Amino acid sequence: QMQYVESGGGLVQPGGTLRLSCAASGFSLEHYAIGWFRQAPGKEREGVSCIDPIGGRTNYADSVKGRFTISRDNAKNTVYLQMNSLKPEDTGVYYCESVSLPPRCRPEREIDAWGQGTRVTVSS
Repeated sequence: QMQYVESGGGLVQPGGTLRLSCAASGFSLEHYAIGWFRQAPGKEREGVSCIDPIGGRTNYADSVKGRFTISRDNAKNTVYLQMNSLKPEDTGVYYCESVSLPPRCRPEREIDAWGQGTRVTVSS
């Protein structure tokens, strides 16, 4: 079964940085477009960013443009989300998942098949 494992979250002050990692467990993610999503407390899940299988095309939510960068290293079977200039409103649980090609970036599976996510808290 396809399983993504997210890591790299933590507590950071406003203006700080984090790099999230999304590793594929038991399969190669090189053929998949990958998206990052987040869910803040009391809010619906939202798409943050996505990247095509070879890393040639990316897409970002307006709220993170210029601050977040998505990348991938297929040799390491990992997708990254570099998050700079973090704001309190970036707080939430971040998930990665296979998606349709950018710019649509729609999840290909229901959320009950997703990984556990990694928690990001931006607070002073």
